[in-house]
Amino acid sequence: MHEDSNIEEIKIEDQKIISNKELNIGEALIPVLALVILLFFNVYVYGDDALSGSNQFILLIGASIAAIVGFFNKVSYKIMLEEIAENIKSTAGAILILLMVGALAGTWLISGIIPTMIYYGLQILNPTIFLAACVVICAVISIATGSSWTTSATVGIALIGIGETLGISLGMTAGAVLSGAYFGDKMSPLSDTTNLAPAMAGGELFDHIKYMTYTTVPTITVTLIVFIIIGFSIDTVGTADVTDKLASIDGAFNITPWLFVVPVLVIFLIVKKAPPLIALLGGTLLGGVAALIFQPDIVLKISGLDQLNFIAGYKGVMNAITVDTAVETSSAELNDLFSSGGMKGMLGTIWLIICAMVFGGVMDAIGALARISKAMLNLFDSIFGLFASTVFSCVTLNATASDQYLAIVVPGKMYAKAFKDKGLAPENLSRTLEDSGTVTSVLIPWNTCGAYQSGVLGVSVADYFVYAIFNWLSPFMTLIFAAFRIKIKELATTK
Repeated sequence: MHEDSNIEEIKIEDQKIISNKELNIGEALIPVLALVILLFFNVYVYGDDALSGSNQFILLIGASIAAIVGFFNKVSYKIMLEEIAENIKSTAGAILILLMVGALAGTWLISGIIPTMIYYGLQILNPTIFLAACVVICAVISIATGSSWTTSATVGIALIGIGETLGISLGMTAGAVLSGAYFGDKMSPLSDTTNLAPAMAGGELFDHIKYMTYTTVPTITVTLIVFIIIGFSIDTVGTADVTDKLASIDGAFNITPWLFVVPVLVIFLIVKKAPPLIALLGGTLLGGVAALIFQPDIVLKISGLDQLNFIAGYKGVMNAITVDTAVETSSAELNDLFSSGGMKGMLGTIWLIICAMVFGGVMDAIGALARISKAMLNLFDSIFGLFASTVFSCVTLNATASDQYLAIVVPGKMYAKAFKDKGLAPENLSRTLEDSGTVTSVLIPWNTCGAYQSGVLGVSVADYFVYAIFNWLSPFMTLIFAAFRIKIKELATTK
């Protein structure tokens, strides 16, 4: 219990749900409505530049409005600060991963790993099947690793480069990458969200995965069909220039299949359940070694020194890891592609995540998240209404708490008894949590997942939103199954 008598905590999987008896639903919604209005106006004014800093401050304004509501409802500043600290603490792993992804992207660029992936990918991936191939490739990698984040940071970056070279929209490629990556993330027993959802609902892991296939397979099938149709209809103007681009890549880098050893080792480490941070750090260091072996001239140029020695090698690799680097080719398009911001390039995304966690922390501290979920719980009077309320709660929490895990934990805790009272097996709840909580997180620009994927792939959420078909179709699919009572498992009755 907190020192305030109206506040109580429920600990779940290191997450807390705070209920405030003083707060009503109208007050709980004030910060949400204010945030939506302010963000809408800010995006109208700044357009694509809104994420450069102004949206971050808008999130802090939203947190301030939530804090004012909290003060009027007997929530102390100390409690709000504690929850903000807990929220930011929970993102420490994500922030470190982002920094390491920036570092990895830098060494994989100067070592020629990413250019080599693009070089061979251009020869293998026909523009007509490219988008569908992106979905399948990312799905396989994500199932094997259990991580949509790692998939984006490795093959995702390479596929974005290949797509851009083929003249395919960055938004389309990013949408295909994320559709495949989140399909794998949902279905992999190695995924943290796949384990968390049944834990919150009171079900078993493999029962949960089996039950998810009923909605997930049709969704990914529709996604693939749409991307195949798009593949046959898009005008890939870059196709005719592939030969010139291959020559440009070959002229700037020492292209060799040996460079594939590094990404294969990174994926192997993750499949063997090595922590992502260790795998990414290993990939970064191996990329640096590969740069010294295969691309010494590039390392020397980036170092800014005249002679390649230990100091020049150290400085060149360290620059690639930490700051902006670029490799020039004879192709202007490739010059834009072969650049990396290193760890420095991820600071804007980290800034966004921290500000989002401030807003989510205050919303949690004043009891607004619990109040909104409880209000949704009271709205339904049918089985379909229960599913719809769960979906809405998950999506709302992705937008307000800005955290994928809270979007699973809070509704999971709040709705578990309601599903049981309706005679529904826990697999119904866990599947709905994944169909609406896990996959929609990447569609919110200020959510940790949306910020991460946008930062890593270099494509704004607005650009890939429509093409992340699997992600926005999943909640609709689960609602269709609920509306027509398809595969709605009931609790076993004992006689």
